Amino acid sequence: MNGAADLGGMMGFGPVQPEPEGVHFHAEWERRALTPNLAIGATRRGNIDMSRHARESLHPADRLTSSYYPIWVEGLERLLVDSGLVGAAELVAGRASTPGVPVPVLSAERVWAVLAAGSPHARRAKAPAQFAVGDHVRTRAINPTGHTRLPRYARGRSGVVERVHGVHVFPDAHAHGAGEQPQWLYTVRFGGRELWGDGADADLTVAVDARECHLEGPQQLSLT
Repeated sequence: MNGAADLGGMMGFGPVQPEPEGVHFHAEWERRALTPNLAIGATRRGNIDMSRHARESLHPADRLTSSYYPIWVEGLERLLVDSGLVGAAELVAGRASTPGVPVPVLSAERVWAVLAAGSPHARRAKAPAQFAVGDHVRTRAINPTGHTRLPRYARGRSGVVERVHGVHVFPDAHAHGAGEQPQWLYTVRFGGRELWGDGADADLTVAVDARECHLEGPQQLSLT
């Protein structure tokens, strides 16, 4: 969606300030904020794409004035309400007013094993890939109101397929409870001037992971 979460290529936000490797939390509450965000998946009422959509759907004023973990907390609150696990009034009151909704339980002794296993999104292919490494393609110029993993700055742009990753869950559908709808996934490399215009560094390139339905081609198109 075209919201405050999609800031690639936008100006006026200052430089990115990288932090030292290994610094994950600045306060204990941030560690605690991460835990329920991971746990929501065990309830089968949310998934990683739903969580991303919940965070990107926050009001721009709230998102742009918040740091990383406050955004996660606000996104989780929205997801809990939207999934029916918590009522809006209960969230405000800070306590339950009705019996809890039955959900699958992840016991404490199984947590590390579940986290170590991860949540693979690779799926079996049901049709051959439409594109191959070296194909010239163009991304579709879309403006969805829902979740998408195709960055706004890379829409309607020409690039070259650099890698074919196989078939993966389609986030645009998965975020809205519409099933996995697996898609072929590609890395597409764009020239800087294709993305940013003639004033961009001619040696700059940007690689973007794009789903098959977001691509058109192959076409013999210039990268610069």
